[in-house]
Amino acid sequence: MKRLLLVRHGESEWNALRRLQGQANIGLSDKGEAQALALADTIRALAPDRALTSDLLRAHRTAELLGFADAVPEPRLREVDVGDWTGRDIADIVATDPEGYRGWRAGQAAPPGGELWADFVARTSGVVAPALEAADRVLLVCHGGVIRALLQALLGLEPRRIIPVGPGSLTILARKPGEDAFRLELFNYAPGGPVLDAPD
Repeated sequence: MKRLLLVRHGESEWNALRRLQGQANIGLSDKGEAQALALADTIRALAPDRALTSDLLRAHRTAELLGFADAVPEPRLREVDVGDWTGRDIADIVATDPEGYRGWRAGQAAPPGGELWADFVARTSGVVAPALEAADRVLLVCHGGVIRALLQALLGLEPRRIIPVGPGSLTILARKPGEDAFRLELFNYAPGGPVLDAPD
C-alpha cells in the first residue's frame, strides 16, 4: 500500500491574525509549535519512509518538531502565490472583493498578480509520483492550499467542496498495489480535535 501523509504546518503568526500568507516566509506562532509537537507521536507511529517539506519556514519548522529535521526541502510544495493579496487581512479582502475571494477560494480565479489554480495543482502534484516511487509511506509537510490542490489532483475533489485544512492537522491518501486511484483514509485530523474554521 502506498500512502501520502499530508501535514499542514502549525498555526503561523499570520494565521493567528487571519492574514493571507501565500509564499511569504512567516514563522510559527507559539500555538503552532504546540500543534506540531502534539501531532508528532501520531506521525512517528505511522513511520514514514521518506519526508519532504515545503521550503518555507513554517513548514520546515513543523517538520523539525514532528521529528523530521532531515526532511528534504521541496520548493514545489510551497503555498499558492496570492500576489497582491499577500499580507492582507482576509476580512478586508472579503469586504472589498467578495466575488474575487470566493472565486479564488473555489479555484476559479487568481488574486491580482497571483498564481493560477491550475498551475498550482500541476506544480504540487508533480511531487507525488517521484516521491512514491522512492518510498511506500511519504510524509509531505506543506500548506493548506497544497493539500486542497492534491485532493483535487488525486481524488477529483474541487477546492470549493473542501473546508480549509486545520493547522497542525493530518490527511492521509492511500493507493492499493496495482491500482491507479487514491482513496481518502483520513482528513483534517488533529490530536486536539478538528479545526472547522481554519484560516486560509
